[in-house]
Amino acid sequence: MSFIVVIPARYASTRFPGKPLIDLNGKPMVVRVAERAMQSGATRVLVATDDARIAAACDGAGVACVKTRHDHPTGTDRLSEVAALLNLPDDAVVVNVQGDEPLIPARVIDQVAAMLEANPNAAIATLCHPIHDVADVTNPNVVKCVISEVGEALYFSRAPIPFARDAWREGVNSIPDGLPMYRHIGLYACRAGFLRRFPQLSIPAIERYEALEQLRALAHGFRIAVAVVEEALPPGIDTPEDYELLKAAYSVSGDTFWM
Repeated sequence: MSFIVVIPARYASTRFPGKPLIDLNGKPMVVRVAERAMQSGATRVLVATDDARIAAACDGAGVACVKTRHDHPTGTDRLSEVAALLNLPDDAVVVNVQGDEPLIPARVIDQVAAMLEANPNAAIATLCHPIHDVADVTNPNVVKCVISEVGEALYFSRAPIPFARDAWREGVNSIPDGLPMYRHIGLYACRAGFLRRFPQLSIPAIERYEALEQLRALAHGFRIAVAVVEEALPPGIDTPEDYELLKAAYSVSGDTFWM
């Protein structure tokens, strides 16, 4: 199995500007993410950014970086440009690792790449895990995934899906036994051929309203293979509050925790 990892990183985050460069035990977060990815079986790890400050931080840490345009509406669009810049063959596997996941285990990067390799009819592979907390069911920031009997995504939503009609007649206050509720993990393996086509696909209404770019692939008939993992991944950093919580929970010296 051969695959590369691309880490999209932009400076202008709405909720946390400059997020890729926040300090995590002496190194910028984007560098920490790249170091995690380098522990996987990837043949190459690249940061894709439109920002000179992020590129400089990567260069200073010896992390390979490719400059991309600043006008990409989604991370997948940025990956599409990288696939074109590298002239990747259509069957090349590219794993999109989010730049705010400094604790991502290398084994799940390998897992999602192997999953796409094992599913030749799929354009994308991704992961999910069971939801046990009813608060996550109603939280629109928790993306839910419904999976077919053959392990492919049927739909992704910020709404409670699948909806337990009878059990939730009076409100969503518990998770019925046996209801397959899964939280999507935002880690993707994509074929380069799909990435090239993605920016040309029309944006469906479901993507605009749900604000979930993977729905564009489903709406245009691309298959997404989904594997269920039993445990949630370590927390990412989406907001300044997340950053403070992570620092408070893991206040250690040196690189022991981060590595």
